[in-house]
Amino acid sequence: MASIVKETQSIKEAVAFINAIDVNKFSRLISRIVQKLHLKGERIFSEEEEVKLQAALSLERPALTLVLETASFILEQAAYHNVKPASLQQQLEAIHVSQEKAEVFSQTWASAGPELVEKLRQTIFAPKKLEHVGWQLNLQMAQSSQAKLKDPSAVLQLGLCAENSEKQENVFVEFNHQELLEFYNKLEIVQGQLDSLT
Repeated sequence: MASIVKETQSIKEAVAFINAIDVNKFSRLISRIVQKLHLKGERIFSEEEEVKLQAALSLERPALTLVLETASFILEQAAYHNVKPASLQQQLEAIHVSQEKAEVFSQTWASAGPELVEKLRQTIFAPKKLEHVGWQLNLQMAQSSQAKLKDPSAVLQLGLCAENSEKQENVFVEFNHQELLEFYNKLEIVQGQLDSLT
């Protein structure tokens, strides 16, 4: 399996900070990140908590931010790729995360990963959700100059709702035969990828 985390310069810096943190404090830090990771747009730690964390972990603010973002990124990648705990540990050790910190990631992932994956699966990332699909076929008949020309098209009506709204917004999309075929083929690819994840 390809590595879920590439060893970039910022990852190297983050790994150096991670390796220097006390393992018990790091374990609590990772547990908290896993609990809050599915809440998009919400901070994992409040401003006040981050100030306390800086002191507790002996990190300057930019270093703490880098550690939090990197740990979150690693766990998001583990969720996205549905990585096994042992594989996660091996991959982290390959980018020079110390064995004890890699074990913390692995153990936390083993216990909380399945729940996180399920929460992420249920989270709506798009601001709108498809509630309804309608369709109709249109056939433009020939004009006198082109007696046998028929121009069929399909019109899809997509009923979209915002997450916190009952009001439906209708979007109409018109396809000719070739465009509809291309759209269908793309949907088949999406369906195949969804099937492989479930």
